[in-house]
Amino acid sequence: MSHAEQTMDFAEAMERFDPVLGFEVHVELNTATKIFSSAPNAFGDEPNTNVTPLDLGLPGTLPVLNRKVVEYAIRLGVALDAQVAETCRFARKNYFYPDTPKNFQTSQYDEPIVFDGHLDVELEDGEVFRVEIERAHLEDDAGKLTHVGGSGRIQGASASLVDYNRAGVPLIEIVTKPIVGAGARAPELARAYVTAIRDIVQAIDISDARMERGNVRCDANISLMPKGATEFGTRTETKNVNSTRAVQHAVTHEIQRQAAVLAAGGTVTQETRHWHEDTRSTTSGRPKSDADDYRYFPEPDLVPVHVDAAWVERVRAAMPELPAVRNKRLKAEWGFSDEEFRDVVNAGVLDEIVATVEAGASAAAARKWWMGEIARLANVREVAVAELGITPAHVVEVEELIAAKTINDKIAKQVLGLVADGEGAPKEIVAAKGLAVVSDDGALTEAVDAAIAANPDVAEKIKGGKMAAVGALIGPVMKATRGQADAGRVREIVLERLGVS
Repeated sequence: MSHAEQTMDFAEAMERFDPVLGFEVHVELNTATKIFSSAPNAFGDEPNTNVTPLDLGLPGTLPVLNRKVVEYAIRLGVALDAQVAETCRFARKNYFYPDTPKNFQTSQYDEPIVFDGHLDVELEDGEVFRVEIERAHLEDDAGKLTHVGGSGRIQGASASLVDYNRAGVPLIEIVTKPIVGAGARAPELARAYVTAIRDIVQAIDISDARMERGNVRCDANISLMPKGATEFGTRTETKNVNSTRAVQHAVTHEIQRQAAVLAAGGTVTQETRHWHEDTRSTTSGRPKSDADDYRYFPEPDLVPVHVDAAWVERVRAAMPELPAVRNKRLKAEWGFSDEEFRDVVNAGVLDEIVATVEAGASAAAARKWWMGEIARLANVREVAVAELGITPAHVVEVEELIAAKTINDKIAKQVLGLVADGEGAPKEIVAAKGLAVVSDDGALTEAVDAAIAANPDVAEKIKGGKMAAVGALIGPVMKATRGQADAGRVREIVLERLGVS
């Protein structure tokens, strides 16, 4: 096995090295049309249907900048507490690849529209880590290649197909400054940072932020410095990681891999690397130099972009609530502790709880169901909570049924499972399955008498004043009524039948 494939135990790597991180997050903007053409910006359509001659790089075509793209960039700049350039311009980044029909990418080089910002990232235990943002620049996306034959990767493929629907989709690339000082929390910080960017671009409505669709993609730069060193090590760039969990794993693996290389006396190669989710490992891509020659020059077909202060202020005034501000407000409104609220955020059910509260449930009840039985069902069925088919309205219905004493908590869990099975809404299920709590005193008294007759010793203990023994009679009654008895009423009837006040 080569040094490049070996890894060092993470704890040992952290004892010997300090990681330095850097992230380039590419965000696809959700404008109606592409950045420089009138072609629709839509996902999932038939290949090569959302294209114009410009998107195909045909001679004689001229780009026209989509104003909405600029406005979206301003929104992001405000959200990142960054500077928005009064003047910026586009450049041609020249390289050949089959999914780039113009043979260049229209991007921003030395004059980005957004620069010098920051993002305060909250880790799972509440610690806040400030990530400095160097720049955010606009560019057009490339098309999409599909490699057929072999494993689906370019190596071993028999042919490659290209879909130009994505060519020209507007992108904004957010580039951090080098991130030092995270130590062993570097992988966690990586995940939290990309999660925060995803949540922000979704909240300010500039991207659908569906990572599984590639709306948000991360290139993760990682290098290591021996403890006590001040000069950065050689970095690698793991390309196009498209889930927050994968970013965390990619950073972990690359730290372990580089540590093994350096500990063995080797040198880290500056290169791009490919992430493999199945093995949670990276493999070598292509060598990459800090001075890669893309022969940038100003785009001659586009005039400079001018953004006046008044435009920035109009955008600022119309900005929605940012996730960090919203979270602080919700925590106060709901009366959750710091730990309770962090658990909700980390579980990924904040939006569901918000919607459930807005639909009429209390925050405590919403949290109980989404963090409890619904999360358990999702875990058992190995699906995301959102894929269960249980909605905030269903949770509110369950709470209404409990409040009306139609069902109890135990039955409510059964009902939610049936909702997830597609059996219908909670009230429909309770009616159709006969799951309502048994509250008829005649039926309950009959069950209580049977329980007393079967457990005379327990009955004598209760008569003797041992109230804790009542539970031993309630259990058989609940079993006899398939868990549908009102436990409080059963207790009352037990005491009445035994003549205990």
